[in-house]
Amino acid sequence: MSKKALIAMSGGVDSSVSAALMCEKGIECVGVTMKLHGNAKVQVSTENSCCTLSDVEDARQVATELGMDFHLFDFTEDFKEKVIDRFIYLYEVGSTPNPCIDCNRYMKFDRLYRKAQELGCDTVVTGHYARVEFDENKNRWILKKAVNSAKDQSYVLYFLSQEQLSHTYFPLGEYESKDDVRAVASKYGFINASKHDSQDICFVPDGDYASFIERITGKTYPNGKFVDIDGNVLGEHKGIIRYTIGQRKGLGLALPAPMYVRRKDLEKNTVILTDEKSLYSTELVANDFNWIAYDKPNEPVSVTAKPRYRAKEAPATAEVLEDGSVKITFDEPQRAITKGQAVVLYDGELVVGGGTIIKTD
Repeated sequence: MSKKALIAMSGGVDSSVSAALMCEKGIECVGVTMKLHGNAKVQVSTENSCCTLSDVEDARQVATELGMDFHLFDFTEDFKEKVIDRFIYLYEVGSTPNPCIDCNRYMKFDRLYRKAQELGCDTVVTGHYARVEFDENKNRWILKKAVNSAKDQSYVLYFLSQEQLSHTYFPLGEYESKDDVRAVASKYGFINASKHDSQDICFVPDGDYASFIERITGKTYPNGKFVDIDGNVLGEHKGIIRYTIGQRKGLGLALPAPMYVRRKDLEKNTVILTDEKSLYSTELVANDFNWIAYDKPNEPVSVTAKPRYRAKEAPATAEVLEDGSVKITFDEPQRAITKGQAVVLYDGELVVGGGTIIKTD
């Protein structure tokens, strides 16, 4: 068991209960909150977003009540480079990013992991709903889904290395319900026991990511044409960054039948629309792939795969290509597979690995 643990404290109930559970084990704990943004163009407080000033104070109060040291670290420059700039870039090249994965990858489990080492902590603890175990038979660390399937967050953790997994602990992974977690918070009298879960992108809490990009970059993204798959003009769009694959609402078109965004042509500045049937694909290619359950396989493997966070797992075959990227072939077509999103592979409750989608059929 850990000798000293760094607790990543967001100010929410999950990280607060994780801190309490570690303290109950008699482990020396250090609470840490990351300041990720402070620019007036970025920071907007809502009850559904994280990383606000009130979140910092909630985290500090919980740490004080638990008798923990508490630190607030300013990672705004790292966050801008690794998360916000990447978010903007991917939209500009026609992809759809997942900034929460990037925040976990580059902030919590890289920047904060290094900070833990500086503080003499041998374990990083977060409020994620997932499980880390050491498999004696495989002689490797494995990542598993949370017991509470409704809250499982293993999808956003697919990038964890063996080194990171060996120094990571998720106390909430075994909890069967969120009510049980809130009950622990209530027992301790935490100020955030009934606090809403964060749902929005922390730096775009109003959901208008296109306006956010325009504010940050100072750019305007020119209007262009909506066209069908045959090139027929259907109307005018308001800037190519404003549309994502599978989108139907908000197109501003009066069409005889529902149409959806199928893809975007950056060179022609056009958004291609199609009927729903044409949104389905059976293949994708992902790069920057991380294998967790076993080393990179030499032969195709049968898995289930999630091509987006809210997608249901679907049976598929994964095959490593010569350049190290991975081709995923689904048994049945999947709707609106999107470049820039993560695809995560599973074998039952075990996370096999995952990567970033770069190509679809």
